[in-house]
Amino acid sequence: MEALLAQPRGFCAGVDRAIAIVERALDLHGAPIYVRHEIVHNDHVVADLRAKGAVFVESLDEVPAGATVVFSAHGVARSVRDEAQARGLSVFDATCPLVTKVHVEVARMRREGREVIMIGHAGHPEVEGTMGQADGGIHLVESVDDVARLQVADPARLAYVTQTTLSVDDCREVIDALRARFPQVAEPKKQDICYATQNRQDAVKFMVPQCDLVLVIGSPTSSNSNRLREVAQKMGCEAHLIGSAAELDPGWLTGRQRIGITAGASAPEVLVTEVLARLKTLGVRSVRQLPGVQEDTAFPLPKGLARP
Repeated sequence: MEALLAQPRGFCAGVDRAIAIVERALDLHGAPIYVRHEIVHNDHVVADLRAKGAVFVESLDEVPAGATVVFSAHGVARSVRDEAQARGLSVFDATCPLVTKVHVEVARMRREGREVIMIGHAGHPEVEGTMGQADGGIHLVESVDDVARLQVADPARLAYVTQTTLSVDDCREVIDALRARFPQVAEPKKQDICYATQNRQDAVKFMVPQCDLVLVIGSPTSSNSNRLREVAQKMGCEAHLIGSAAELDPGWLTGRQRIGITAGASAPEVLVTEVLARLKTLGVRSVRQLPGVQEDTAFPLPKGLARP
């Protein structure tokens, strides 16, 4: 058997920045540093930061007065920011700049008097944070069927934004349905689906025709990791999402010749290395990295944390 490595895979610039913010805050201020929600959706990353002194909470009620708190890469609602300010908490914001761009779009669209349609997955923290940028006038749709059921005040005063980690293809279908039903719907100034999401999905599409099994490394709570698995499955290839090498079922390899491997944007490369090591014990004899986009995007740390 041969293993094929998708390029690019793993950490994106927003994840790199978010992890660096927590680590730098720990260096400068010492433990504990409180993090609202998982900093990124990966169990390995969260466990590593917890061991260094990060305390993960779901509500600011769990953060003591005067403590330092980091907002996760997914972003938060305005009400969360207001609460942190009212309590006098020291805040470092690890919201991915590409998510912040969507927040700015929502605020602009509401100022223009438009109702906003958010394309995304209910319950995801990024969606909750984005919808929390507006006091009403924002609707969530997940599918073409949701678009058909949507009730709005004025079809001529609509705009849409999207969650950054969606399936590119599924999102396009929903946008097409929106345009068909509401021809005057306004678009974001730039595409909301992030470059890393697009690149990783494109890399899977390039890899799938060359392999007969795909392993996506990432946590089950990771939206972009789940989308990578779906992309492979929709192309007719068996695909599994695994959080670590321990979750690899040897039975999946029966009769396989080429095993495609990728990792979600919040999965560290060490997990890929461990999966490859396990595969070699199960009969994989060679590893080949496929050609693909070389990413060089980097985002600066917030003021107060930047290294000299």
